[in-house]
Amino acid sequence: MFNGSSYSARRRDLSRVAGETRRSWSRRVKASIAMVVFCATGVTGVTLAGCASSTNVVATSKPGTYQVAASATGGRMAWARAHEHALSEARDYCEQRGMQVSVSDETVRGVQMLTEHDSSVNFECHPRF
Repeated sequence: MFNGSSYSARRRDLSRVAGETRRSWSRRVKASIAMVVFCATGVTGVTLAGCASSTNVVATSKPGTYQVAASATGGRMAWARAHEHALSEARDYCEQRGMQVSVSDETVRGVQMLTEHDSSVNFECHPRF
């Protein structure tokens, strides 16, 4: 026959297991979100190490014009991090030569959240005045 107390005990056991699974999943989701936010906001104070990367500066076919590309992932504003990283690389390249950067063209790709966003910058180095 039907035993009401064993039914209640079984239901409690299933609820407990479901609750543990839900909590475990919730912790993983929270950890993933925290990592994306950490990467996106640059909490370390370092220039988003590991969140954005760039190519080496290369000379283009036009004399005196150089190109650098950068990419970033993690959130809606990844394009801004890619843009800033590319500009920073261009700025550093010119400053190492005692000059200032002048951006002539930029191409940006990627707008969806959690996808890779790219920025390609063509620039020239000009003497400081």
